[in-house]
Amino acid sequence: MAQASSLLFVLGAIAVAIGFAAHVGHAVLLANGRRVVALAPVRRPAFATSGVTGSFVASQARSNGAELGLAASPTPLSRAATFVTAFAFGLLVASLTARGIEVGRGPYGNLYEFSVAFGTSILGGYLLLARRYPIRQIGFVPVGVALALLLYGSSLPSEIEPLVPALQNAPLLTIHVGMAVISYGIFATAFAAGVGYLAQGAEDRFAWLPPHRTLDEVAYRAVIVAFPIFATMIILGSWWASIAWSRYWGWDPKETAALVTWLTYAVYLHARNQRRWAGRPAALLLVIGFGMVLVTYSGSLWFSGLHAYSGL
Repeated sequence: MAQASSLLFVLGAIAVAIGFAAHVGHAVLLANGRRVVALAPVRRPAFATSGVTGSFVASQARSNGAELGLAASPTPLSRAATFVTAFAFGLLVASLTARGIEVGRGPYGNLYEFSVAFGTSILGGYLLLARRYPIRQIGFVPVGVALALLLYGSSLPSEIEPLVPALQNAPLLTIHVGMAVISYGIFATAFAAGVGYLAQGAEDRFAWLPPHRTLDEVAYRAVIVAFPIFATMIILGSWWASIAWSRYWGWDPKETAALVTWLTYAVYLHARNQRRWAGRPAALLLVIGFGMVLVTYSGSLWFSGLHAYSGL
């Protein structure tokens, strides 16, 4: 199983790299206005703006009552990018499943396993949201982050070793860290939408990017889903800390970083509904929030604490 998991990981990482290249190519083709295939009628969401302005398109065409826009138009790479990314996601899920069968718990026992699971979750979160919203143009951001995590994970020791006594709680390890991985992955797509919003602006500067209202909606939906999962992860972590270390909270660097991350997204949810903070300030909070996600993920590498020995 361990060898199968390693082989599937390598194949999955290669597929992610190809998917990332395809997403970049799709975005470049749209940004340059060079569409080899004809535009297909695409009905934009009701929350999208009625008009789009940008550097390449001054007006929108209409066909059979459906709006045509550069942002929603396909390119020769658009469907390939999604297909290859979905294929890579399947390979990585299979790799993690084989690893989990081998170790008899969730495959989160060291930083290698956690990095692979984090990258896989980012792909899953992006693919889930991309099914509902036209966001392939910014897909290179979450897929690129996932690729970076997989490349980093490939540099880490992957040997299967017994866990220290404090971590030998398979149900809590699987659920607690699994929730962290899922929420991190969904937050990554919110981060991509936030970056896209900052580039797009409220005036929709670029026709090839999704409208700012679409980006705002994607980010909000992603946080709404990930936020309670992340909160539950913190609560389960406190319970586990009570079992393992006889205290619910000890201001360990990883615990502190997780709390700051939770507070950042709580502020985002509040700010988005306030007129003064909606738009660009809220998008900035999404960037800060994902920065804190990365600090939470890697904090034990920079600061000593009770989580340091686990590699998580």
